[in-house]
Amino acid sequence: MGSRKENSTYTSNEKFIIECNLTYAVNKIGGRWKILIISKLEKGKMRFGELKKEFPYITERMLTLQLRALEHDGLVKRTVYAEVPPRVEYELTEMAMAFGPIFQQLSEWGGKHRKLRDA
Repeated sequence: MGSRKENSTYTSNEKFIIECNLTYAVNKIGGRWKILIISKLEKGKMRFGELKKEFPYITERMLTLQLRALEHDGLVKRTVYAEVPPRVEYELTEMAMAFGPIFQQLSEWGGKHRKLRDA
């Protein structure tokens, strides 16, 4: 992958955006699948196959990329067990568990907004 110019508009915008705490947080959970993955993992540890069954329309590659990004950002912990066949479990970190009440409020807001829009 090529490198970006240090003085490009994209680089300048990125630096500005991540200085805002709210935008930084949304950037960490942004995307089509991250919130759904975090939501499923709130119930406890899950294996890759279990997550894949929860999201039949996500490709294995996209699920892997999303889990890696969440792990990189410290929101998901990946545990590999030295077994044959290998067993890998994913679970939320304490930092990610803090999203629970926030997601609940966001879900309630979404339901209210949807009802108003559909009325």
